Amino acid sequence: MEDKRNILRDERPFSYYLVGSNRAYVYCRSRLVFTAAGSDYAKLRKAISTDDEYQVQLALAKMTGNFKRGNER
Repeated sequence: MEDKRNILRDERPFSYYLVGSNRAYVYCRSRLVFTAAGSDYAKLRKAISTDDEYQVQLALAKMTGNFKRGNER
């Protein structure tokens, strides 16, 4: 999955809040959409450790499933 319209680079719609040592809240445009735990949390921590904001945004989009498909507004 790639970001063909550069939404993840330009708008950065996803944010996260780490809770404790094994859980994170994921927000899309300031709304809570997902709670990452277990393997999803491990993937998020791995993306965060790369220090690449695009990779973090892409990981969040993939795990939440809230990725625009082209015909939505």
